[in-house]
Amino acid sequence: MLQCRGYTGVRMDSASYTKLQRAAQDFESGRLPEAEAACRDLLRLHPDAFDVLHLLALVRRKLGDVAEAEALLRRCLVLAPASAAARANLGNLLADAGRLPEARQAYEQALALDSGFRQARLGLARLLNRVAEHGAAESEARWLVDRDANDAEAWSALAAACRGLGEPARAASAYRQALRIRPHYGVARHNLAALLAEGGRSEEALAAVDAAAACGIDGPGIDFTRAGILMSLYRFDEAEQVLVTSIAGAPRVLATQRLLARLRFMQGADAFERDFSSAVERFPDDRGLRIGYAQLLRGAGRPGEAAAALERGLQRDGTDPRLLAEQAAVRQESGDFAGALRSAETAIRLAPGNPGLEEMRVDALVALGRAAEALPAIERLRRRNPANQWYIALEATAARLLGDPRYRRLYDYDRFVRCYELAAPAGWPGIGAFQQELARVLRDRHRFRAQPLDQSIRSGTQTPRSLLGDPAPVIRAFLEALTGPLEEYRCAIGAAADHPFTARNTGPARLSGCWSVLLQRGGHHVNHVHPEGWISSAYYVEVPAGAADEQARAGWLKLGEPRFAVPGAPAERYVQPVPGRLVLFPSYMWHGTTPLTSGEGRLAVAFDAVPESRLPA
Repeated sequence: MLQCRGYTGVRMDSASYTKLQRAAQDFESGRLPEAEAACRDLLRLHPDAFDVLHLLALVRRKLGDVAEAEALLRRCLVLAPASAAARANLGNLLADAGRLPEARQAYEQALALDSGFRQARLGLARLLNRVAEHGAAESEARWLVDRDANDAEAWSALAAACRGLGEPARAASAYRQALRIRPHYGVARHNLAALLAEGGRSEEALAAVDAAAACGIDGPGIDFTRAGILMSLYRFDEAEQVLVTSIAGAPRVLATQRLLARLRFMQGADAFERDFSSAVERFPDDRGLRIGYAQLLRGAGRPGEAAAALERGLQRDGTDPRLLAEQAAVRQESGDFAGALRSAETAIRLAPGNPGLEEMRVDALVALGRAAEALPAIERLRRRNPANQWYIALEATAARLLGDPRYRRLYDYDRFVRCYELAAPAGWPGIGAFQQELARVLRDRHRFRAQPLDQSIRSGTQTPRSLLGDPAPVIRAFLEALTGPLEEYRCAIGAAADHPFTARNTGPARLSGCWSVLLQRGGHHVNHVHPEGWISSAYYVEVPAGAADEQARAGWLKLGEPRFAVPGAPAERYVQPVPGRLVLFPSYMWHGTTPLTSGEGRLAVAFDAVPESRLPA
């Protein structure tokens, strides 16, 4: 219930006070027109009544009138600058409007006035999660749950922080705690469903998303989650229908448009982008939608069409840095590195201080071989995010071109690239029998006809579900069999604190993602790194006979060559694929494969491992 605090010294008669209390009750019950009418009547009698203005601001926000709600809240703050509640509500309003720096300032000002004000601290925790400052978000949410262990919203914010920190077990525990406190907390159930889906626990995820819907959660967000889960369960037709229905009601939602196009592409549909294209034509000024469409075409190997779509957007507004950033990416993909640099630098002039734009500029400089210019900017990016594996890869490439000894220290192939031969898990008479069953089960999971649009695969398929949650006994046995080699690898690389790879070797590693790839004739991986990983891998299940030719090296793993060809930086190390062989290497090492030359497929499993969670939630 809204409190009448009398900040401005305005005294109300008992009838006015009663009317305000009734208006607050109407607001809490969702009777917004009644609450608004009462507030406006009261303001005619008491134009400077803080509590009336505050309540009207909340009503107008609920009704979608951001401008008037903001004006009313700012008037409240003129009348009562020490109101933590008004500052927190202003923060909520600004956060909803996407004005995140201003929202953060409002929350911090509220907490400076009242450090224990829950609404402001919860809003700040949620905002920090939105801007990927998950460590700071965790601290704010932990403060709230330590103060009140029955605060379901704080537990949910803590879960989001743990999820962002790459700690799914802690995140799931925190979401479940929120749901024990508030069983009908639909947002927490939906977020738990998405978390379970990320971990491949598709059956549990589907039950969780159904429960969220039963709690009243609806709209494109839950449609996206449900469709993704159905895809992981190989229920492709149902997933497509969910997305088609969702897009019919909300055609401008980028996530659902992208997922529908991706699903159709992997199923081999000719006009996979048709709904997306129609939406861009229907809403030509929606820049986010246009950029997403260009990204889709770029991922599908159609950079010319992507460039044309962006050019039409730039003709409407040539000063949007987001359009220019995607233009830089398209030009980079097309090999026009000088053009990519021009686009990135133009975008930076329009939006200085944007890390994403600086990434585009650095990528173009490295591809052009201008390492001396790139290295200082890379070092700045690395200071901002030391564990980002792509930044380390860029630093290594720049150092390589400059003859800087940092390169050999980072790309120490003899020390950091190691091969292991997996032993047959218990229950299988030998590794051959195990490999045969693993191949059969994995092939059954390759039901798409084409590669994902956002991965390194060319002419191949990837399993739609993370193998981490796959219930098949042979897959569970495979995952368990990785424990020994991973531990042996950790012991072999050491734990020197002055190296970005070994400094993270502080305890057991856990798998953060695991998938299978089936390459066909001509299939290969373009060179890439795994930005959020630590240890990456390749495990070979089935290998074509041609891989035995040490001269042709068809389907071999290659290391050291950047994503875009850089003079003076060819591949330096090749690893032959052999059935039963596991290769482990740092996630920041550029890696790809040479194309297959025969019709026999190459079936492999890959995973990333990261340092284990710190503490239970």
